[in-house]
Amino acid sequence: MLNIQTFCLGPLQTNAYLLTGADPGRAVIIDPGMNPGSLIKKIQPLEIEAILLTHAHFDHMGGVDEIRKLKNCPVYLHDLEADWLENPKLNGSQNWPQASPPLMTAPAEYSLDEGQKLELIGHTFTVYHTPGHSPGSVSFLCGDDLFSGDVLFKLGVGRTDLYGGRERDLLDSIQNKLFTFKDEVKVYPGHGPKTTIGYERVHNPYIS
Repeated sequence: MLNIQTFCLGPLQTNAYLLTGADPGRAVIIDPGMNPGSLIKKIQPLEIEAILLTHAHFDHMGGVDEIRKLKNCPVYLHDLEADWLENPKLNGSQNWPQASPPLMTAPAEYSLDEGQKLELIGHTFTVYHTPGHSPGSVSFLCGDDLFSGDVLFKLGVGRTDLYGGRERDLLDSIQNKLFTFKDEVKVYPGHGPKTTIGYERVHNPYIS
């Protein structure tokens, strides 16, 4: 069984997820955002197998540098955003001075692609390329748990007015990939409360 702990981090209240399996001493982190102190305190005794990034906007990668150096763990990111971690203009931190100083860190150690399966903490994470919010946005499915980044929210969808965003791609990602999953799949988004595929299929006002 996958154990999921949520940390709401930084000025944009970004959800970071700490995942453990049968061995509670080994973990995966999804989207360690800015001001990650509460998350870092929790992971002190843990071995971190990987940092998985749904995308490389600053509010989702703001804690990467500190955690990677502390835990010597690899980072996974889609190739379409391979240079974003090093570039404050691309990751958005340069454009939001009221929310963040310019952020940069070393490139990801591993790339992500559609259909890839990651064997981590005794579980299989399947990668779905779900562009639209950003060109390299991905979602991770582990059993009946879906980590959707800023693609799908409870009663909302990701914005498409940032660099590389495209509304048509976003809606296509949701309708033709995420909405192919079972109704009972739980959605853990990049911001806000969790939801389910079934609930969003019926109630989300942005998706016809």
